[in-house]
Amino acid sequence: MRLRACALAIAALAVACGRTQQPETPVATPSVTIARSDAAIATPVEIAIGTPIEMTYRFVVSPNAPRFTEDEVVFVHFVDTDGELMWTDDHRPPVPTTQWQPGQIVEYSRTMFVPKFPYSGETRIEVGIYSPKSGARVPMTGQTKGQHAYEVAKFNLHPQTDNLYVVFKDGWHETEVAEGVTGVEWQWSKKNATLAFRNPMRDVLFYLQCDQPVQGLGEPPRVELRIGPMVIDSFALSPGQQELRKIELTKSQLGGGETVEVTIAVDKTFVPAAITQLRSTDARELGIRVFRAYVQVR
Repeated sequence: MRLRACALAIAALAVACGRTQQPETPVATPSVTIARSDAAIATPVEIAIGTPIEMTYRFVVSPNAPRFTEDEVVFVHFVDTDGELMWTDDHRPPVPTTQWQPGQIVEYSRTMFVPKFPYSGETRIEVGIYSPKSGARVPMTGQTKGQHAYEVAKFNLHPQTDNLYVVFKDGWHETEVAEGVTGVEWQWSKKNATLAFRNPMRDVLFYLQCDQPVQGLGEPPRVELRIGPMVIDSFALSPGQQELRKIELTKSQLGGGETVEVTIAVDKTFVPAAITQLRSTDARELGIRVFRAYVQVR
């Protein structure tokens, strides 16, 4: 009887172990394409620190994928040759994961600025999906780097070499840096602020990444961008939402001077110390926060 009981126990244990060893069902196959419109694409892509890159994300949902029970987050890790995490671009996909269907292709693009990070060399992009509630990651199909992180692309990172640097000229407060986040910095504008860059005498694409993070100030501020008296862009900046403006400018719009100046005008500013609910001692006049201004020659 003892031998039989022992045999039954061993059989039960084997069944249990077999269950735990069953592979998890992958929910999708991820991929990322990096595009640069200002240069020929090489393999791997050459990317300069501080420049914008266009990233197209593609998730092919598995035919037998289990349904998501919550709207999960796509994590994007940029890793150096030693496997160390440098920065991230985590985000929620425009189609919430709870709406993903078996066999569906979910594809979308995002523009990301490479942070001012002290590193040159091969950079690996790893992607995954996780629950913001539990932190649990889901299995996918692809080249895994462990812990449900999947390598999807590589590029070579190097210092910026062109001389079309944008200068924060007049009407700006001092640069501020985010705590605990690598490479994220910004400057607050006043009611009117000026950006300047060397005139390349060619068509350009002008990028402006900005926000107004303070809620409860009434109507969103109206932002106007001008070169001299010419308005090149105008938009309302909703509180708490980061805005990335991409403005096509022709050679004639830049004028014939050696330097181009872009004025940022905000229709209303605020002083944090004057707003009771903010409980702030900051007496500065604030317009909008500008994270990046960049000029890409066409």
